[in-house]
Amino acid sequence: MEEGKQNKGLVHLYYGTGKGKTTAAMGLALRALGQGFRVTVVQFLKDGRSGELEPLKRLGAKIYSGAGPMKFSWMQTEQEQRETYHAQTALLEAALKEPCDLLVLDEACGACRTGLVEENLVKEAVLSRPAGREVVLTGREPAPWMRAAADYITRMDGERHPFTQGIRARRGVEF
Repeated sequence: MEEGKQNKGLVHLYYGTGKGKTTAAMGLALRALGQGFRVTVVQFLKDGRSGELEPLKRLGAKIYSGAGPMKFSWMQTEQEQRETYHAQTALLEAALKEPCDLLVLDEACGACRTGLVEENLVKEAVLSRPAGREVVLTGREPAPWMRAAADYITRMDGERHPFTQGIRARRGVEF
């Protein structure tokens, strides 16, 4: 393969109803850090307390998280949705100022679908990325443009999950 194609930087899409989308993205971030890459992670729709964030920070990743809703988007008032939109868009704007080799946009699918981030800015981060930058998108329902832009598409389908048995998310496993 030509060197130029090998180093172009590709787009990864991990989507679906199953568990493991964020875990896969953070595993790739860990692998990239281990190879000396600069990594930036933006988490949408999350409160910034996921267990993987601190170790990634200690290893040198730049983390932008914590502007997510404290309740599901459909439970937010219009004012809360506006505040979330502005806070998450500001996180993304700040993250895009960081030079990086790998940009993880965790829950970008849902943030775009619910209008809780500036979708054109997410598109710009993906479609106008610098040469050599890998970008990862995660979430349940990707926009058509995300699927079209992706070089890797991995669908994770939930076949069985403890939540259906009344078992809540567990520290160290789901967050």
